[in-house]
Amino acid sequence: MTVTALPNQVKQARDALLTVLRENDAQAAKWVEDIRRARPRKPSVVVVGETNRGKSSLVNALLATPGLSPVDADVATATYLVFDHAPAWAAQACYPGQLAPVGIPLDELARWVSAAHELPEGQLPPRYVEVTGPVPILERVSIVDTPGVGGLNSMHGELAMEAAANATALLFVVDASAPFTAGELDFLRRMGDRVETVFFTLSKTDQFRGWREVLEADRQLLDEHAPRFADSLFHPVSARMFEMAGRAPNEQAATMLREQSGVIGLQAAMQEQLVGRSAMLGEANTLRALATAFGERQAILKAEQRALSSGEAEAEALRARRDDLGVQRRSSTRGWQLRLRGEIQRARVELGHESSRQMRDAQSWFRAQIDSAKREQLQGLPQQVDAALQMISQRVSAAMAHRLNRVTDIALADLFSAEELDLIRAQFLRAGGPQVVLRAPDKRPPTPEDKLLVFMGVSGGVGAGKIAALPLAGFALLNPIVLPATIVIGLGAGWWMARTRKHAADKQHMRQWLVESIADARSTLDQLVAEQLIEAEQQLSLALDDALGRRIEAIEAELKEVDKAIKMDAQERTRQLAELNRSIREVGDGRDRAENLLSRLRTVRDQH
Repeated sequence: MTVTALPNQVKQARDALLTVLRENDAQAAKWVEDIRRARPRKPSVVVVGETNRGKSSLVNALLATPGLSPVDADVATATYLVFDHAPAWAAQACYPGQLAPVGIPLDELARWVSAAHELPEGQLPPRYVEVTGPVPILERVSIVDTPGVGGLNSMHGELAMEAAANATALLFVVDASAPFTAGELDFLRRMGDRVETVFFTLSKTDQFRGWREVLEADRQLLDEHAPRFADSLFHPVSARMFEMAGRAPNEQAATMLREQSGVIGLQAAMQEQLVGRSAMLGEANTLRALATAFGERQAILKAEQRALSSGEAEAEALRARRDDLGVQRRSSTRGWQLRLRGEIQRARVELGHESSRQMRDAQSWFRAQIDSAKREQLQGLPQQVDAALQMISQRVSAAMAHRLNRVTDIALADLFSAEELDLIRAQFLRAGGPQVVLRAPDKRPPTPEDKLLVFMGVSGGVGAGKIAALPLAGFALLNPIVLPATIVIGLGAGWWMARTRKHAADKQHMRQWLVESIADARSTLDQLVAEQLIEAEQQLSLALDDALGRRIEAIEAELKEVDKAIKMDAQERTRQLAELNRSIREVGDGRDRAENLLSRLRTVRDQH
């Protein structure tokens, strides 16, 4: 079964489940339909590989725009290039956080993204550069050209993997000059459990007549050292041949060159697999919402069933539960709140230890690089430090999100039964919940030294300056759309400092700069983590108090139904019980079917 076929096979079942839900709960069905209509995220492809493997040349060929991404073999790309679709060409330098994007003329792109060029006077290096234009393939996928930071070993490999953390797929570029290096194989081994979809390309096939032997050797090495990718399809490509098609004497020759270049086949493979994956993601979101809505409806119907069949005994149980929750909500000690605070404090300690360990590892690695660096290599090190600290901040952010999920799970499990959680989960998901808005760093006068502090500060990231609907953190397994705030720490100004202060080439100065910069970044990261956890504790406390209130209100409504049932005659009670039992079976079957379909989607996803 193919990735693209399964969503079509699921569609009929999904529509039938929506019909069942609509008959039982029109409001819940509308919520699911709104999710279904929401456009899924456009797939993204991150291009990775050793330096001088032809990554940027291949990106230009995929975009059918020669010269767009700098390709000089002696020039290391200094920042990420993000390519997306737009009706007209445009480019902008992007600074996550408080600095506004800066428009860039396309003919000056190299000055902003190449380490061999000076930035325009008065400008600071961007975190990434976004380039948009009327390129057909970009209507379906976005493409990221990663910086040329060196080999795929140690810290460099970690940087490449972190760059691809949120990508739909990787495009791994090796060339036809020689088989896989040890660094490339080690990278693939470590990446095997972290990235689902990888496209392999063998570049520069027009320059090396023995490329088929190299390709066979690559396959054997994968089989031995990275078996997960042993059966992966390789795409032999020649970006130079594709570019030559633009200078061909006639269209027939141009078409032949494009086909022989292999770029057309790679474009088709990327779009076929990734657009299908995007459709699969949309179906999974709908099925997840359906399972949640059916679970909520089933809990409500079971409560009505108990009201009809249990009589006064059920009323007593409900009153006791209502009183117990009311006491927990009004209690001055609030045991659940103390447990929540304790778990938050434990999270703070764990995150502190993790960030400290990663900062120490980064410092040790870069000290070794400084010791072995040649004079001209020192200039590129500050930017590599910048990228490494971005990676660490993303890891700490992800760890914090995971830890908050556990905190919320513990707090909810202590307060509510599994059936009560079905109701509360759906209530929060449909209501959206309050947002946690992170405070921006204090603005500073735009002097050179203050600009340095701004870049060494912490920002909320692009489009992620909030913890969206944080009270839902505990339901992340069922609702992975909920995202934590991204902590972004930047030492882009470190690169700027090294380029404007020429004595930074001195190794001793660089060692001192490294120690001070990492210490500053560590302090700032710890401070931001502490602030976010304080915000999280406040918002989670409010959310749990709200959940208690909602559950008490729901119990009051159930009590009214019990009172009605007690006054009902036996014949009417029997009739309503029969209807309830039918509805419970129907929504239960609907929930099981939605979860089974979701499991099938996950299985197919894992197999591709």
